[in-house]
Amino acid sequence: MKVLVLGAGVIGVTTAHYLRRQGAEVTVVDRQPAPGLETSFANGGHLSFGQALPWAAPEAPLQLLTMAGRRDAPLRLAARWDPELWRWGAKFLRNCTPGRYRANANVLRKLAAHSRTCLGELMAHAPALKFDYQPQGVLTVFRTSRVFDREKARVADAISDQAGKAGNADHAQDPERVLTANDCVHAEPALGHARRAGKIVGGLLAASAATGDAHQFTHGLAEICKNAGVEFRFGVTVTRLRRVGGAITGAETADGFMEADAVVLALGSHSPLIARTVGVVLPIIPVKGYSVTLAISGEATSGDGVPRLGILDAERKVVMAPVDGALRAAGTAEFAGYDQSIDPIRAQAIARVAQDLFPELGPLPDAPSDLNPWAGLRPMTPDGPPLLGSLPASYGCTNLYLNTGHGPLGWTLACGSAKLVADWVGGSPPDDPSGTSFARFA
Repeated sequence: MKVLVLGAGVIGVTTAHYLRRQGAEVTVVDRQPAPGLETSFANGGHLSFGQALPWAAPEAPLQLLTMAGRRDAPLRLAARWDPELWRWGAKFLRNCTPGRYRANANVLRKLAAHSRTCLGELMAHAPALKFDYQPQGVLTVFRTSRVFDREKARVADAISDQAGKAGNADHAQDPERVLTANDCVHAEPALGHARRAGKIVGGLLAASAATGDAHQFTHGLAEICKNAGVEFRFGVTVTRLRRVGGAITGAETADGFMEADAVVLALGSHSPLIARTVGVVLPIIPVKGYSVTLAISGEATSGDGVPRLGILDAERKVVMAPVDGALRAAGTAEFAGYDQSIDPIRAQAIARVAQDLFPELGPLPDAPSDLNPWAGLRPMTPDGPPLLGSLPASYGCTNLYLNTGHGPLGWTLACGSAKLVADWVGGSPPDDPSGTSFARFA
């Protein structure tokens, strides 16, 4: 079988890997000159296996209303008329009820647990793959008792739910562990200053989580795929899909038509643009996120000034992780369409959160460009889980498969999603795909 994978980010490359292991003839197409140069390039670095949760939560509407008007707020909604955004927003709000949040969280937890297993198997299969993997866990810290108490209740509900599924290995996952403020410092000594300053009241430790460099992973796995016979076509822009009868025959590109027996759409936020060329409307919008990469002074490195765990500041919505001798900090959700321009105020706001928790990093540079700012577009579904697998037969695209819409969890869910989609292409779809299939919207 000849399979065309559209997109060479972490989702596309992992999909190519699993397809090739099944014996498929695989070609990967991407407009960039190398793999992992868009949303996979400089993300927050968290493999959030123990914290895979939807953004559509009961508290989300109020947070959006209170933050939307501030230029440096974690959430920002650009004032513009965009019917597609408002339709997506209506679906998002419908998923903010406690019941739907719980159901979507269960789907993400199950997929995250599967992805963690798949990543472990991949690393054992390819020991030469290096991506600064740090499996010590991820610690969420809380600045206020109100938010901490709410999240402790969520963890208790999750533990109760998992206990009800104790016989199902697919749901097996280490629960987050509740920590006092002093416990947080014991787990991560670099938080000592923040604790003494009264900036944290407690935390949740996800021992099953990890950190790593998504770009390094994507680039390294692409090399493994090349050696295994996968063809990569870089610098090639896909313009549309071609359908004949009830099947997709391939993709039109700037370099001409590429024929295939099956096509996997893994273009992240650009997936809806290509899907529309065959009449498929995907409920995905781009949500811009920022990161900064802060140099670490030798003085901070020698002491306890730099975190070794992944850190999530719950109220400021900023994640931090040690990456290649630096500290990566990432966050914000900006609803601004496909604009990838960098607002220096938002980049500086992220850097200030990192410095506030870890002042031993030293003063921030005066020039915003010295923060190594970056922005990427997260492909967001309105309920949280990604879109995986085939489309309903009514669409007449029997051999078009989706692997897109992972939002901020693409790095976390990549291996599990890719394995499921590769199985789907190979004729072995999951027994119950309802939580991630496009049918839930169609």
